[in-house]
Amino acid sequence: MITFNQTMPRERARAMNAVVLAFVGDAAYSLYVREALVFASDYKTGTLQKLASARVSAKGQAALMQRLLPRLTDEETEIFLRGRNAKKPTKSKNASVAEYNVSTGFEAVIGFLYLVGDYARIDELIAGELI
Repeated sequence: MITFNQTMPRERARAMNAVVLAFVGDAAYSLYVREALVFASDYKTGTLQKLASARVSAKGQAALMQRLLPRLTDEETEIFLRGRNAKKPTKSKNASVAEYNVSTGFEAVIGFLYLVGDYARIDELIAGELI
């Protein structure tokens, strides 16, 4: 049985398909952004949705990742590159192929950190970048 926020051994998470890590990272990052916006403001849901969408979009994630790249560990860089270079089953409607690939790499890193329970590292990477 699984419990909410259950963690996974680092070795198992490292061995996962990068697109699967990105699948988890997409959800974790979306929740992180939504929580950050709610804690930082008292906007109505329509405004919150617009603000969140801009940050969670492939373009927003790719721009953020460009700022984060120099701060990644070797392990995170390897996961980013696997995610960026992975064959993806879908294409982005509103971003270039390059932006979509970078955003998938970003999501893979966030997914990895989320699955291993390294929430402090997620905070360290993106907390000051959102609002």
